[in-house]
Amino acid sequence: MIPFLDLKHVNKPHQSAIQTATERVLTSGWYILGREVENFERQFADYCQTKHCIGVASGLDALTLVLKAWNFRADSEIIIASNAYIASVLSITHAGLTPVLVEPDPYTYLLDPTKIEQAITERTKAILPVHLYGRCCDMRTIHTLAQRYKLKILEDAAQAHGAVYGENRAGNLGDAAGWSFYPSKNLGALGDAGAITTNDDTLANQLRAWRNYGSSQKCVTDYQGYNSRLDELQAAILLAKLPLLNEENSHRRALARRYLFGLQNPDVIVPSADQIDQDVWHLFVIRHPRRDNLRAYLFDKGIGTDVHYPIPPHHQKAYASLAHLSLPISEQMHREVLSLPLNPSLTDGEVTYIIDTINEFSKEP
Repeated sequence: MIPFLDLKHVNKPHQSAIQTATERVLTSGWYILGREVENFERQFADYCQTKHCIGVASGLDALTLVLKAWNFRADSEIIIASNAYIASVLSITHAGLTPVLVEPDPYTYLLDPTKIEQAITERTKAILPVHLYGRCCDMRTIHTLAQRYKLKILEDAAQAHGAVYGENRAGNLGDAAGWSFYPSKNLGALGDAGAITTNDDTLANQLRAWRNYGSSQKCVTDYQGYNSRLDELQAAILLAKLPLLNEENSHRRALARRYLFGLQNPDVIVPSADQIDQDVWHLFVIRHPRRDNLRAYLFDKGIGTDVHYPIPPHHQKAYASLAHLSLPISEQMHREVLSLPLNPSLTDGEVTYIIDTINEFSKEP
């Protein structure tokens, strides 16, 4: 069986460094907002080419805290792709704002830049581009629109650790960016963890207080804040894994290249290949009109897959108020997408088997 993802094998090359990091935290006697968090924030900010990194408890908190800190009016609208993961949409409503769902491009899976302007109203305050599957959105167009309409840009970079757009890395392409270090991410912790990157000094200082009950010093509360802190243990683990991120991303690109040019099944739609060396291929997502049949066939052949994501946000029960929306591109995409195995522990032989098996699918009865 080739699993879709085996985190034990993915983390094996880091095992010694993680054990050393864990022992260092254990013996320090300091477990919340200490030296490990400070070191990780500094190193990850440098990696993202930003002035600030603020460690928080999760990717959802990262996005939500930024939106709250911008203090938009309660009826303000935030533009986001209609095929985003539910957490991205939740961040908008958790901040008391209104998500405006815009269709994605069917080949990049990202917010379609040609459809953004028609969604802008007098209540629009920000664009939330989601760098889905490890590819950066069309930030040039997004910046142009943001400047024209005086909008903020909040990147959802949860799947784009190390991705590049132009001369900059994800996390340094807007006013702020939210990160998730969920264990399955390209840079994954061993539990929930998140961060915010920004070049805005005022925002960074506010968020450092907000994540810690609104306090910038012990027992002095400046804001009605939150408890959303990246803990020392997860920060130490992320510090241990960060040095290998570029190498692992390079391996992902090599595997993605093999998929892109090896998959020849005429019914399979592969993702756009025009930015192979800039994307970090957090997920390799194909489309097929008989997705569920293909997935069952692959399972029978010993190949694990996953679906990211089976239900679009506007069809989720939690967002019944959006059920009236007609978003045919997103709806078709959610019916057809299938994620193939792609991670640093995947071997060339396994990729060859997966490619050959998918190419044979059309010959099955």
